[in-house]
Amino acid sequence: MNIHERILNKRLDGTRLTLEDGILLYSCDLLRLGSAAQELTRRLNPEGRVTFIVDRNISYTNACVVDCDFCAFYRSPGHAEAYTLSHEEVLAKVQELVDLGGTQVLIQGGVNPELPLDYYLDLIRVIRQRFPSVHVHSFSVVEFDMIAKKNRMPLAEVFRRFKEAGLNSVPGGGAEILVERVRKAISPKKATSDRWLEVMRTAHEVGLKSTATMVVGHVETIEERVMHLVKIREVQDQTQGFRAFIPWTLSPKGTPRMNHLKQTGGEDYLKTVAVARLMLDNIDHIQSGWLTEGLKVGQIALAFGCDDMGGTLLEDKVLEPTGIEVKTRREDLIRLIREAGHLPAQRDTNYDILHVFN
Repeated sequence: MNIHERILNKRLDGTRLTLEDGILLYSCDLLRLGSAAQELTRRLNPEGRVTFIVDRNISYTNACVVDCDFCAFYRSPGHAEAYTLSHEEVLAKVQELVDLGGTQVLIQGGVNPELPLDYYLDLIRVIRQRFPSVHVHSFSVVEFDMIAKKNRMPLAEVFRRFKEAGLNSVPGGGAEILVERVRKAISPKKATSDRWLEVMRTAHEVGLKSTATMVVGHVETIEERVMHLVKIREVQDQTQGFRAFIPWTLSPKGTPRMNHLKQTGGEDYLKTVAVARLMLDNIDHIQSGWLTEGLKVGQIALAFGCDDMGGTLLEDKVLEPTGIEVKTRREDLIRLIREAGHLPAQRDTNYDILHVFN
């Protein structure tokens, strides 16, 4: 039995993998790796369902002072192309979601220090008043970090105020790779790795669940990817606050300082998905990144440890500048899941099943 089989059998027997195990798995045969990851997925999801949610992303501002190398979306505050949506403009977009039977809105934007605290709190309040059935899954760690520092307010108090206003949960963006060497190279103005983890831990402690993310295919090493997974796993041990994990690859086209990079291939993405499923023994759901990887690779990921296809997409202003422009509706995701040989099921943000499409 070779080293890869020993590691896979160790995990399939219920033993937690180490950092060294995760690194070694990246040299494992792709199909054997996927088979083991899929066996774990079947144990977690014996009904064989693949879920999705009807939601939409709203990029409320592109004004940002963080200047990440990989971002083609942001504009400096005061730039001619910088914008911030009014509350009514955001509400009009939420209305479009509700008209399609949607249940979740993800509002995120740049780190814009010109916006007062009440912009955020009043926006959440008015959404919850006008659309009480819509789950507000919004604002990233880096936005909360800026809000806390600008208002000289402890993180726990920030989250209490947002929760009282009606915030339901927090998306996992801004993690990239939670290793300081990488963050200093690609996003030196963004919250540190420890700060990202602290913000998430605090949100969970206040009672706000979240997702976790990872962006690969830039300057990180394989070891740093697995270090990222271990850090996510450690927080989950402490809080049980992560509902799902979402990995995707960098889209360098159109980015200001990473155009020279070639987007990593589908095999690397599928290995990352499978390794995540094997390493993250305390997170139930892994989401397929069909938007960045393409619909076909997104379908294949359902055989490598993913059990969820994320949400519908009316627009994505963050990725459009990189040349990625895909719009999907409920019917598209149902078809994609069926074509991949799985049973489609519409869920809500809490992963409660709303409808199974037999």
